[in-house]
Amino acid sequence: MNSPCELQDLAALLRSRIALVAISSHDEKGVQQLLCELVRHASRPLFKWSLTEGLARLDTPMPAQRLHAQPADALGHIRAVQEPGIYMLADLHPFLDDPLHVRLLKDIALDERHTLVLVSHDVDVPAELDKFCARIRLALPDAAELEQIVREEARQWSQHSGAQVKTSPRALQLLVRNLQGLPRIDVRRLARNAMADDGAITASDLPAVTEAKYRLLGRNGVLQFEYDSVQPDQVAGFSRLKQWLGTRRAFFLGEADAPGGQRPKGVLLLGVQGCGKSLAARSVAGSWGVPLLRFDAGALYDKYIGESERNLREALATAEVMAPCVLWIDEIEKGMATGEGDQGTSRRILGTLLTWMSEQRAGVFLVATANDIQVLPPELVRKGRFDEVFFVDLPGPEARAQTLCIHLRRHGAQPEQFDLDALVQRSDGFSGAEIEQAVVSAYYAAHARDQPLNTALLQDELAATRPLSVLMAEPVAQLRLWARSRAVPCD
Repeated sequence: MNSPCELQDLAALLRSRIALVAISSHDEKGVQQLLCELVRHASRPLFKWSLTEGLARLDTPMPAQRLHAQPADALGHIRAVQEPGIYMLADLHPFLDDPLHVRLLKDIALDERHTLVLVSHDVDVPAELDKFCARIRLALPDAAELEQIVREEARQWSQHSGAQVKTSPRALQLLVRNLQGLPRIDVRRLARNAMADDGAITASDLPAVTEAKYRLLGRNGVLQFEYDSVQPDQVAGFSRLKQWLGTRRAFFLGEADAPGGQRPKGVLLLGVQGCGKSLAARSVAGSWGVPLLRFDAGALYDKYIGESERNLREALATAEVMAPCVLWIDEIEKGMATGEGDQGTSRRILGTLLTWMSEQRAGVFLVATANDIQVLPPELVRKGRFDEVFFVDLPGPEARAQTLCIHLRRHGAQPEQFDLDALVQRSDGFSGAEIEQAVVSAYYAAHARDQPLNTALLQDELAATRPLSVLMAEPVAQLRLWARSRAVPCD
């Protein structure tokens, strides 16, 4: 089962007799089924070529012609065939750097008799063939298609075992929800695994499916699922941000009608290093109860032209299928700052992201963090890209007290047994990360002296620490001055 749009797009290309169609997909079997479905109403035969099997006809049962297994032989044969046909070429991409193969493909394209469908995980068409080629990227399956795939796998399991797969509407719904964001080939494998042992789909199958799914999501290194969610009470301060998120929760989750149908789109968290921007980003997903996807901008770039843009498109498409979710881009300036010497890759990456931010309606809330907003392009931070730009400043007295309590409890200590007022006063100018490290260091010192953690040890560690606000006083002061009239304080 494929979406009507995909069927219509590919059918239109086949009717137009375009010479080359490049389909990027890991699901070769699904593409083959799609083509078989389309040629039922076409007047042209359908063939498939692979290096291992040679040429074989798909629309009628015929044996593979192994004499045409080599790419040059197969392309030469296709060029010589007079009857127009559709040829699915599986994994031809390693041979597209051979001038002979490129010339044969161009001869076939110029002849305009046949349609060649190039299918691979990624098809990089040579420049000589670009004008003859149309590209299609199959969308990830939606909830309806996911359920159809699970039911198909259940029917096949029943035919093989002679017993019906046992499940409930609720368990089926949860499985479908947990399979969102994966390509069809992975969905089929995980669905089979869920019913393999006991012939049933139950809630007990979901943890294994979810764990496998998140491993698959992170295999390209760009998009990773974050298992550790953070609840708002685990984050000190950020009272204004928490209130802002609370007023928009129902609109984002679809529990209330958003004005103009526009859900909240995202926020940019700018601030001093170590003051909790990443922790706050994690807490957005925790407070709304939705998945958190971390976008690694450093893993986005590839040495091959076009691969970086493809990585971004695939990551954004996966996030949309996972919706509602939070997409977290940490230190966005490291991945989206444009500059010289990258052959325009950064500019294309930025353009793709900006277009997506403006047009996506799937329910993906973007949370970006930045330490240096001045290196970001103006078109990214202008009003309308993000719903709001929040400034994360050095924590005030109340936030420092909350931070101390959180980390003291984490190490088994009772905050009531410490002189919090003195510690808060001594930690003036410290970031949340620096306060955390002071507690950790004091805990080590207490263990070395074989005594419990106390106020004196904490004060010693705070006194021995030179916070970033001292070491980098001028840049921190400049950043705080810039944000005073340009961003909304988090507290």
